[in-house]
Amino acid sequence: MNYNQNDKIAQISSQTLILGVDIAKHKHVARAQDFRGFEFGKAFYFENTNSGFNHFLDWIHQLMNQQGMEKVIVGMEPTGHYWLNLAHFLKEQRINFVVVNPMHVKKSKELDDNSPTKNDVKDARVIAQLVKDGRYAVPNIPQGVYAELRVARKIRDLLSVDLQAVQGQIHNWLDRFFPEFLTVFKDWEGKSALQLLKLNLLPHELSKLTDQEILIHLRKAVTRAVGLSKITELKEAASHSIGIREGSAMAKLELRTLINKYELINEQFEELESNIDDLLKQIPGVEQMLAITGIGKDTVAGFFQR
Repeated sequence: MNYNQNDKIAQISSQTLILGVDIAKHKHVARAQDFRGFEFGKAFYFENTNSGFNHFLDWIHQLMNQQGMEKVIVGMEPTGHYWLNLAHFLKEQRINFVVVNPMHVKKSKELDDNSPTKNDVKDARVIAQLVKDGRYAVPNIPQGVYAELRVARKIRDLLSVDLQAVQGQIHNWLDRFFPEFLTVFKDWEGKSALQLLKLNLLPHELSKLTDQEILIHLRKAVTRAVGLSKITELKEAASHSIGIREGSAMAKLELRTLINKYELINEQFEELESNIDDLLKQIPGVEQMLAITGIGKDTVAGFFQR
């Protein structure tokens, strides 16, 4: 047993009501005991709703009064995201709560009946026992600007997944309908290349445009347009393209849809980064941290999102 566990055990006394809660999507189950493992009453079920949480709170106070307890600690498994709502509720009510390792629950549940089978009532009991033995951790529930940063990180992760997906889909489109495009432009995400894709033309249609028509289109987005030699090279590649021509109408709709998605995601990234910058400005010491060589805002934001 390590000293950290000793410290946790020391937090639990004869005046501490220990509750183990098995978390589910719609309905949770709780069991109560004292520091010796003596259980109080039957399992208590409550819904994952505001009224259910308040019903749970009333049950806690009732038990504390009946047993003459002065303190309470609630343990739960951090399974998925379903535990977070209850955790925030308990924090608002100033009730101590902790989390236990799901692997510890799995291993410990066999001690009572030699069965590792999942059972909500049994799991709640095992969780309470783990808390009694000091086998728990105190979770970090961020508030204020730190809570905002944690959500911002989740949004960034979601946007990153979406961006990677649409990038792959556009590559797929080019492989099918204009495989020669990337022999002229190394990166379709460059301003000039992307603007040319916005012409929304298949290779045989692109090759029929004049150089001037292409230049006019490029200048809508690119101040310094690509040279005529590059345009000539692209038209030459388009004229000999092996790109698929069948289903051309829907192919162009697909490209337009993908580019719109790509640009929307990038706009959302820009908005998110601006919001993160504003959030970081509210945290004391961030400017000094950013002054350190090799430390960027993403690294700093990560410090406060764990």
